[in-house]
Amino acid sequence: MSCNGACRVGLMREIIRVRNLEYIYPDGTKALQRIDLSIFEGESVGLIGPNGAGKSTLLLHLNGILQGKGKVEVLGLELDDENLNYIRSKVGLVFQDPEDQLFMSTVFDDVAFGPINMGLEERRVRDSVKEALKDVDMEEAIQRCTHHLSFGEKKRISLATILSMKPEILILDEPTSNLDPKARRHLIELLKGFSITKIVAGHDLELILNICSRVALLDKGRIVATGDTREVLSNKSLMESHGLEVPWSLKSER
Repeated sequence: MSCNGACRVGLMREIIRVRNLEYIYPDGTKALQRIDLSIFEGESVGLIGPNGAGKSTLLLHLNGILQGKGKVEVLGLELDDENLNYIRSKVGLVFQDPEDQLFMSTVFDDVAFGPINMGLEERRVRDSVKEALKDVDMEEAIQRCTHHLSFGEKKRISLATILSMKPEILILDEPTSNLDPKARRHLIELLKGFSITKIVAGHDLELILNICSRVALLDKGRIVATGDTREVLSNKSLMESHGLEVPWSLKSER
């Protein structure tokens, strides 16, 4: 079930390359150990694993919030101080908790924050905000107070704050956590409709199954398996040996 990307090289451009990445937290915890991962343009890749596996830590390395030992290349550029701002303009990270992403008084101000800081003129900022809100089906909320929104609405606005900057890569950390069933279904359908490269970390394996063609299974800071999503997620012995369960929809197919 391993896949080094060789089968895809002729079809798609490799836009993220991680080689021998290691990261140790200040308390000495080894969060990532010898991570090798390639992601190709247009792919949707899921990062799965038990709590503490290193999923979120790996995500934070893909736009330079964390920088460990090893090599990370994004869009053909090494992720270093010289390229950091450009890479961050192309890699949008949606945090698990929308409160970490929303800090302005209105929805418009939150979604406009990125385009304004990119130096776009006022008309282009407004167009970007409207387009991003349309993408997440929240056009009517443009003048609402962000803090008065429901949790599910805040999740969608957090996504819009990233889409307004027109990223080439979209990274999502536990995107369906704490959502009610209706909001969860809505978000899954939204994500399925986005054609840009997506990297999704989470415990919601039905979400991963719905939107990701390939997964990487992490445990104790290492990638222990990669491959086709259905193949990996339906492997009962593999999943259970790493604290996970086969998704119900795959169990019911048997």
